[in-house]
Amino acid sequence: MSQQQGAGSARFGQQDVTVDRRETVYQGFFRMDKLWLSHPRFDGGRMPQFTRELFLRGDATCVLPYDPRRDEVVLLEQFRAGVIGRAQSPWLLELVAGMNEVGETPEQVAQREGDEEAGLSFQTLEKICEYLVSPGGTDEMIHLFCGRVDASRAGGLHGIAAEHEDIRVHVVPVAEALAMVADGRINNAAAIIGLQWLQLNHQRLREAWA
Repeated sequence: MSQQQGAGSARFGQQDVTVDRRETVYQGFFRMDKLWLSHPRFDGGRMPQFTRELFLRGDATCVLPYDPRRDEVVLLEQFRAGVIGRAQSPWLLELVAGMNEVGETPEQVAQREGDEEAGLSFQTLEKICEYLVSPGGTDEMIHLFCGRVDASRAGGLHGIAAEHEDIRVHVVPVAEALAMVADGRINNAAAIIGLQWLQLNHQRLREAWA
């Protein structure tokens, strides 16, 4: 890295990538494309053409429901096929989440999924961040929020049967949820990021939302 080029600045941009060919190799609920592409190298040369498969999921929105009065969070337990074969249960504790549909804002997705997955309405939404899930192989971007709720109304079973959703709602004290991150019982990215953000912003949020 040159002295002129800092770690926080990007030397190249979208205009520097050449996609010579793009082919859809699978189209189902999701889509997979194969790309033939090239781009500049940091040493001044150019990368020879190479291929990458790209899993097209689009954007999604996740929300950590938080009750500042009771100091509790709402977590959802549901089955995830991606955990099959690992040394843990494929039923994970997660945040409220859903795919962004065309024309929807992340805030609209948050309210829709809060109702569908947990029977919750968010009184306030505070943006935590946006992050790329796994940019080496998918285009998915997560819009992550913390949402103010009344946790006394949370609980029960939820989900849309036609979408094969089977969701159990848990109301958990913040301290316990953070302990589950620390010992690995919660090990999915959105929940970890959301809960660690809440840990950093805990006092401020309780005062602002109380």
